[in-house]
Amino acid sequence: MPAKSKKQQMAAGAALSAKRGEKPKSSLKGASRSMVESMSEKELHDMASAERKELPERDSKD
Repeated sequence: MPAKSKKQQMAAGAALSAKRGEKPKSSLKGASRSMVESMSEKELHDMASAERKELPERDSKD
């Protein structure tokens, strides 16, 4: 599932980094903190790898 906004993509990238052990989980905040626990590495990768220029800054539902 690709990201729906740039903010969501950035949160998924931070969570993916923590999931892989490249960054401490304690440094995560907000959505990325819950993403790291609730999503698999593949789901996070799919969300973080969305084409960025096509995404709005924020999802219209935010």
